[in-house]
Amino acid sequence: MNRIIHIFIVSISLMFASCSGVRNLTPAEVDIPQSYVATLWSDSASIADMKWWEYYTDPALHTIIERTLANNKDFLKAAARVEELRELYNAEKMNLTPTVNGLVGGDYETNRYRGGSLSKDPETDLKLTVAWEVNLFGAAKWARNQSEAQYQASVEDMRALQLTLISEAASAYIRLLALDNELSIVRQTLATREQALEHARLRYEGGLTSETVYQQAKVEYASTASLVPNLERQVRVVQNVLTLLMGELPAEDLTRGTLLLNTELPEKMPLGVPSQLLERRPDLRASELRLSAAMANVGLNYANRFPSLRINLSAGLENDGLVKFFQSPFTYLLGNISGTVFDFGRKKRKYKASIAAYDQARYAYEKAVITAFTEVSDAVATYRKVHQSTLLKMELRDATGKYVNLATLQYRAGTLRYLEVLDAQRRYFEAQIGVNNALRDEYFALINLYKVLGGGW
Repeated sequence: MNRIIHIFIVSISLMFASCSGVRNLTPAEVDIPQSYVATLWSDSASIADMKWWEYYTDPALHTIIERTLANNKDFLKAAARVEELRELYNAEKMNLTPTVNGLVGGDYETNRYRGGSLSKDPETDLKLTVAWEVNLFGAAKWARNQSEAQYQASVEDMRALQLTLISEAASAYIRLLALDNELSIVRQTLATREQALEHARLRYEGGLTSETVYQQAKVEYASTASLVPNLERQVRVVQNVLTLLMGELPAEDLTRGTLLLNTELPEKMPLGVPSQLLERRPDLRASELRLSAAMANVGLNYANRFPSLRINLSAGLENDGLVKFFQSPFTYLLGNISGTVFDFGRKKRKYKASIAAYDQARYAYEKAVITAFTEVSDAVATYRKVHQSTLLKMELRDATGKYVNLATLQYRAGTLRYLEVLDAQRRYFEAQIGVNNALRDEYFALINLYKVLGGGW
């Protein structure tokens, strides 16, 4: 008899093993380009292969990123989420194993039926019950797979957040250095304008120039001085952005390096092979894992449409008193197959709904892949163009610097008006700010390129 039951269970399991309900799901369609750029930039390696501490070599930035990853509240929250899903996954794995329950109890029942004599029915129990639900149609397996995929997706989400936080910290740091440089340029220019204003005042009061020249010098000084408060405000705001990223309260000052205005960054950067992007980018890996979780949910809903087989074995001691209690063995074996006979299509509709949810996850993954390659293409184009812009603005700065020197010499020789000297100084000031901002944008582009290639975690 036991052999017949065993053959029946095995036959049922084999019969439905291939009917998992996921065979007809449409797989994700992912097209990978041959290269990021048609003929430019080497694909033999990738900057994304570098660790973040190798890519960002500024010691002050190292400290900022380390403090960010150690104390950022969003990152700590993501880590807690990973721990939550890890424990839920471990709990789900245990559903494939039997459960053991214990019972220690006693009762004393008396009955008097129809006015008859009083009957007494005491009972003392010490029992263990082993219960196991046979995974006939894979429901427990699909539930475990779904939980595992959700847990792994949370790990990738945390890695993606780490990548984003490193990028945000580096960008804010570069912005802070650029503001420091801009503030320094403004203050140097302000000192020059102050000297020019004093010189114009003396010449005006001495009757050597008209009041127009003096007023123009005052205008130039005032317009430059008005830039300082706003730049100081921006420096404070960006410092607060960094301390917030680091999970700290605002600080009066923040240790930092310098952004060298004469630095020329490389024209080309190694990008690697496009197929590696699917492995490097944690957001793509998370999206793929959510697709796997959605597939497992389809299998789970399909398996839940069929009956479940549960086996219970109870064994222990049972007696009507404590006398010879340990000589009173008790066993009880129960097996049952239970399932819904008619539910008006509820489970079938849940199964179809899970297929629709899978399709949503599939489209989301396909879009994520397209978006990732688009971001890389945009980042490459941006870096190329801002690099060209930086070189041109450096040439403009050098040219306007020479223009100021020549205009000053000609003014002193009496062959050029002072207003033209002020115009030359204004152009040089704007060119200096232009180089500072162009170099800042070039660093931004490098940071973004490293991020979209999947570097940083």
